[in-house]
Amino acid sequence: MPEEVRRAAGLLERRWTVSILWASYEGASRFNEFRQSVGEIPPTTLAQRLVELEDAGLLERAVIDARPPRVEYRLTEEGLRLKLVVDALSAWALA
Repeated sequence: MPEEVRRAAGLLERRWTVSILWASYEGASRFNEFRQSVGEIPPTTLAQRLVELEDAGLLERAVIDARPPRVEYRLTEEGLRLKLVVDALSAWALA
């Protein structure tokens, strides 16, 4: 198996990762929005997955200078390209 495929599969096979990506495609951008959208995910796990997706270049973390300061996550171009894979997975599951 090519190394690129192995790395991508390694990231996507982690529990909750595809759900978090799906939520971001649906408009979730803040931590609590992800928690509401994804469901029963423990906060520490959500935080870990967000960091992993950021490290993989799929999400970017933006600190909003407001009172109080807040953090938002936005899809990168790479994250948007992965939407094709998530959509294909959804279509396969519905068939």
